Amino acid sequence: MTKKLVLLRHGQSQWNLDNRFTGWVDVDITEQGRAEAQNAGKLMRDEGLMFDVAHTSVLKRAINTQHTALAEMDQLWIPVNKSWRLNERHYGALQGLDKSETTAKYGEAQVKVWRRSYDIPPPTMDENDGGHPRFDRRYSKLDATALPGTESLATTLDRVLPYWHDAIAPQLKAGQTVLVTAHGNSLRALYKYLNNIANDQIVELNIPTGIPLLFELHDNLSVKNFRYLGDPEAAKKAAEAVANQAKSAK
Repeated sequence: MTKKLVLLRHGQSQWNLDNRFTGWVDVDITEQGRAEAQNAGKLMRDEGLMFDVAHTSVLKRAINTQHTALAEMDQLWIPVNKSWRLNERHYGALQGLDKSETTAKYGEAQVKVWRRSYDIPPPTMDENDGGHPRFDRRYSKLDATALPGTESLATTLDRVLPYWHDAIAPQLKAGQTVLVTAHGNSLRALYKYLNNIANDQIVELNIPTGIPLLFELHDNLSVKNFRYLGDPEAAKKAAEAVANQAKSAK
């Protein structure tokens, strides 16, 4: 029996609009983001998807996207699990900075390495910075040593995978249809794992906001096929827009 998993990146956030590095900063979605979430719900409804359970991060841009999409599907009643392990990659000292200004300062090549490479993290946030997660109540019950001051995609995958193995994979193996609403890099990490993408190839992968990515999996959870719902050209253009976010302003 084919297992179904949908990965959904949150709709446009205010800092997506402002072209800032967001990371673990709890920024909400914009009106366009809500429209994207509604459209995601319509696409999933038209696909005939009936979810048994949903997972999201503890950041409101993902939570509100998922809520809006499930409302569009009339599936708000399903169980929802929230985990910090599905948070966006922590962008360290870059969080809050304008992407194009950062590119102008450090160069496009360096910023692309920080944004898209597999194992090179951005500069670390000072642990005494008020924005460090150790000062955030939602992480107060976690071991402080587990809270990052910066992350690469590799370390993001390291924290996402235990949640995959402990929470999501067992549900899929039990025959449940699962929705995961998260962020560009936590979803890139899952995409890399599911599709066994090489470290040097993941740099070119960009996940567009608000477009559901449907995976059909074999019983052992190997990938049978995957595709974005809706217009493939629209998904391609949206991914290209993500790739261009850090280019210097002309």
